[in-house]
Amino acid sequence: MTIQVSPSPIPNSDAGMTSMLDKDGYLTGLLEQVIATKTEGWLQELRDGAANWVRHSNIPTNREEEWRFTDLSSLRQVQFQVKTQSIPTDIPALIPEAANSRLVFVNGVYAPELSAVADLPDGVVVSNLAGLPESEQEGVKQYLAQAEGAQEVFTALNTAGITDVAVVWVGKNVVVETPIHLLFISDVGETPTISQPRCLVVAESGSQVSLIEEYTNRSGKSERRLPVNRTFQDRGAESTKEGRVYLTNAVTEIWIADNAQVSHTRVEQEGAEAFHIGKTAIAQARDSRYTCHAITLGAKLSRHNLEILQTGEQTETHLNGLTMISGKQLADTHSAIALNYPHGTSKQLHKCIVGDRAHAVFNGKVFVPKPAQLTDAAQLNRNLLLSSKARVDTKPQLEITADNVKCAHGATVSQLEDDEIFYLQSRGIDEDDARSLLINAFAAEIINQIPVPSLQEILLNTVNSLKSLSND
Repeated sequence: MTIQVSPSPIPNSDAGMTSMLDKDGYLTGLLEQVIATKTEGWLQELRDGAANWVRHSNIPTNREEEWRFTDLSSLRQVQFQVKTQSIPTDIPALIPEAANSRLVFVNGVYAPELSAVADLPDGVVVSNLAGLPESEQEGVKQYLAQAEGAQEVFTALNTAGITDVAVVWVGKNVVVETPIHLLFISDVGETPTISQPRCLVVAESGSQVSLIEEYTNRSGKSERRLPVNRTFQDRGAESTKEGRVYLTNAVTEIWIADNAQVSHTRVEQEGAEAFHIGKTAIAQARDSRYTCHAITLGAKLSRHNLEILQTGEQTETHLNGLTMISGKQLADTHSAIALNYPHGTSKQLHKCIVGDRAHAVFNGKVFVPKPAQLTDAAQLNRNLLLSSKARVDTKPQLEITADNVKCAHGATVSQLEDDEIFYLQSRGIDEDDARSLLINAFAAEIINQIPVPSLQEILLNTVNSLKSLSND
């Protein structure tokens, strides 16, 4: 186990900064595309401050440690534009459990025609920012873009271009039984487009809520959510055939008050030619509980930054991640858990299933400074390579200065074992089904913990479609 001393609980938010003389022309061009029409008030001040930061920043390169394995040069070759919102006549299949508790955004813009929020108890606000009364917008002002790491370059770019926000506000001691579905659709066209979804969740003290945050696309014809008779490869092939290139730059901030509980399922299943940059920032107060199920399926290149900041004692944090990629996809997950107070507990398990020539990256940090005595933290990254050409780079990391803690981390990289396949074949199971069973068992540990049965079924079907990728 490696134990290092860290001067900061969260990775350096100044990464990407440069001087005025060296400012990034490509990034400035992106900024000019996303800057919204000027308005008055606090939101415009927020945008202006973020835009000024972006103008003095640059897009990260693989010379920077945090981006060492993720090369964004292919992103810089594309000129993205903001697409005018259009309301699709058909949308990805919805989650039955959230039929009346969903917000839908198309290209980052609220789509009221596709949304439904009738099945929610009193004390819960689920709305876009523009639809909130001015009195409630004042509450949003205290939280929006206030999370640690707000000056990271892609986060600042999102803030500079805010036009609307998905807002979920759960009042004190309110328990929401129905999951809330936040669906972000990219309606792409012939010209490469950029959209910047933004989400703010506030769970007041004693409250409980379950969220499903989903990113997908619609590329001219019906692009539905992996029904039972449709494979992961089929969907990727359609996206490639359509040749749709787009960028989703998403930011979600979750504020969890004392003794509140949030279950968060994040599903990224963008098109095969897409770029996806995502940021999830969580602040946990005393006695709060946060569980995240992060599922990565799509995009040509994806990056998810998951950052948890403990702001009180006795918090519980459970992070479950599953990456399933093939072809030439690159999927990068970076997590940082800052346990700053005593009696904190964090458990993280991230799994990757990598086929063909795909490349998975995992970097997980757990920070335990001296005040965080009696912390219990565990982190494990397990990787399954289905091809001799598949690649994974993994770096689980603990940085500890407290002396009375229980902490562990580890990583494994393996392939399907011939002995295990042979054993199943000896019991009358053919080779393809044997591979499928082993892959399914590997992924099921994550999928079975998702508290939405219909989503479990879809993801298990996706895993079953990966069996052919184990043959070179």
